[in-house]
Order: sequence, then structure tokens, then C-alpha cells
Amino acid sequence: MKREQYIASTTDKEILKKGECGGVVTSLLKFALESKRVDAVVAVKARNGNRYDGVPVLISEPGKVIETAGALHCTSPNIARYVKEYMDGASGLKVAIVVKPCDAKAIIELAKRNQIKLDNLILIGLNCTGTLPSVRAEKMMREVFGIDPADVSAEDIDDDKLVITLADGTRKEKRLTEIEEQGYGRRENCRRCETNIPIMADIACGKWGTSDKSTTFVQVYTEKGADLIDAAVSAGYISVTQPEPEAVQVRRKKDDDAIQMAKRWQERDFSSLKQMNINQRFGYWFSQFARCIKCYGCRDACPICYCKDCHLEADRGLVPPGEIPPDVMFPMVRITHVMDSCVNCGQCQDVCTMELPLSRLIFLLNIELQDIFKYQPGRDIGQLPPLRTVTDQELSLSGVDVTF
Repeated sequence: MKREQYIASTTDKEILKKGECGGVVTSLLKFALESKRVDAVVAVKARNGNRYDGVPVLISEPGKVIETAGALHCTSPNIARYVKEYMDGASGLKVAIVVKPCDAKAIIELAKRNQIKLDNLILIGLNCTGTLPSVRAEKMMREVFGIDPADVSAEDIDDDKLVITLADGTRKEKRLTEIEEQGYGRRENCRRCETNIPIMADIACGKWGTSDKSTTFVQVYTEKGADLIDAAVSAGYISVTQPEPEAVQVRRKKDDDAIQMAKRWQERDFSSLKQMNINQRFGYWFSQFARCIKCYGCRDACPICYCKDCHLEADRGLVPPGEIPPDVMFPMVRITHVMDSCVNCGQCQDVCTMELPLSRLIFLLNIELQDIFKYQPGRDIGQLPPLRTVTDQELSLSGVDVTF
């Protein structure tokens, strides 16, 4: 299909006032519910008005959608895991889901494993150059910006700047690279991420290519997305115009600049490791993973881990009942299990009580596997993960017992 592009804005004054960048996403969610195209929507809402405590919510009443309007940069809910766990058994439910690129990729990977049915979902993607860890973000507001975190009404990341808007309209900004050199700023995995526009969603929405905060640049990627946009326009929920060529170029340049910044972070994170010989690398990672306390937090947070019977549990045969796994076995087995399909969401590292660099190793291995198998996780629903394409003959020759 032709990938349509629009400059769009909501026609709802209340949503425009509370929303961000034209309020298009909120209006699309409201339209989807009121037109009965979906039974519910999944979005993120600030719990009790706290911008640092965003939680995923399932909404079926159109009037409540406005509660999710506006961007929350200082939170990163596990949307894919939420959808998989809490909608399990409700496969007939039609849902519109607001997703960042990593959320969309994780949902697609789960669909490949028959854990989610994409036919019943509409993925409304948000452009994203990274989110900030909640606790550290509050500390950053106090120590770097010199403000009360509760006074923040909005955050914005653009052109290597972090811009903070206070409730009284005051704006404060600092260079993002400088902040991150101090140990603040975006989550580690976000700094390395090259996927800023969710091209794997049905539509992608963002500010890049717009001239003011009253509009959204929308790109349609699927027939499902095109149908939603066309119907919302016809029903008068949003208005659209065609973007000027300059706007398209600006959007492309913003994406290219963000990708180059991600590559610089990758070089910084991995340059010292690449200089090590293989024994030094093993020594480094083994010393890190020797600190693992086997809390299962990374496994339980990972959207790709879905096995009902985990072989790392004590009664599954890999580890005898009553025994504790060897120091490095748990993280190494789990990383081996998911590294071909990791979407770089960083949820594993977020929840690690020992602050192990889990996403760093998985990202590094995933990049190497992409070069070998030419497989990019979460991009194409028609492309199966490498181990899903192994033939029975290949498995029998390898002597490996693999079940999916």
C-alpha cells in the first residue's frame, strides 16, 4: 500500500488543550471506542497525577481516554508484557494500543510465538528517542535543573536537548549529552536505540516535521492504520493536510541525527569490550553475572520470555530441587534464550536488583546475530526468528532437543 503522510490535529478543543502535539493520538483512541472499532484501548496514565509513576491502563469508556493525554517521558511501562499477561484469555477483544517502537517490536515478536493475535490489535505508534528512569529523573530535576520534580508539567527531548516546562510556563533546558555524561538522562538501552519511528506499527505519530505543538506528523504503514485515519477524518475527529516536502525532510533528518547519536553511544559502550581478547571478555561478564541473586526479575519482566515451564526453575530438571544454580548459569542461560529476538526494551536491566548490565550484553550479541542471520527482531511479522526456521533435519543432526 502507499504509505500516506499527514500533518494532523484534533478537532476537540479540550483534548487539544491537554494533549501534546495536536492531540491526535487521544482523538484516535476516542474515535476508535465511540465508533465501536475496538472494545478497549491500552495507554499510559500518570498515577494520581504523578508524572514519574506512569502505569498502563485498559479503558473502555471514551470519556476517560483524555486522562491519558500528554507525554510521560519519565516512565517506561512494560506495555507488551501487560498486553500479553492481562489480556490472555481475552483473545476476542479488539484493542487499540499506544506503543513506543520497542513496545511494538515486542508485541510483534510475541505474535510470532502465537502469544498475541495481531488481527485484533491496532498499534498506534509514538516516535521515541528515549525515556528517563523515574527515580533518577526526579533526582536529576533537583540536582541538575534545581527544581522541584512536582513542578514539572512537561518534558521534551529534541536536538540533543532536554527541555523541562514548569507549571507556571517557565522553560529550562540543558544539553542532553552533557546530562548523560553526568549519569542522568535517558535509560541506557534508549541511548543505544536506532529505532525512533515505529515503522512496524499501523501508524506512527510524532512532532518531527511539524511547525508547532498544535499538530502531529502522522505516517500510515498498514491498511488497518489507513482505515482508522480515513474514518476518523470523515467523522470529524481529526483534520489533516498534506505535509510540505520540507516537513518530510526535517522528519528524516531528525531521525538520522538521533540514529547517529545512538551509534556514538554504542561505540562508547562497546569500544573497551571490543578491545579485550576472548578470555578478558569472559572474565568481565562472568564477574558481573557472579553477582546475580537468581530473583527471576529479568525473566519475569522480559516481554519475550513466555514459557509456561521455565527450565531455570528448580523442579524442571536443569537444576536439581533444593540446589542453587551456579553463579553465572541463570543469566547466561536466559540471555542465550532471548538474544536472537531481544527488542532492546531494557526492562530486564530496569528491574535487576543487582544493577547488572544485562541489556548491554544482550544488545551486543543481538547485533552480531543480526549480521549472521539478517534478522531484525520485531520489524516484519512475516520473518520468523532464526531458531524458528531450523528444519527438523538440522535439529536431528545437531542432536539438540528444541521445542517451541
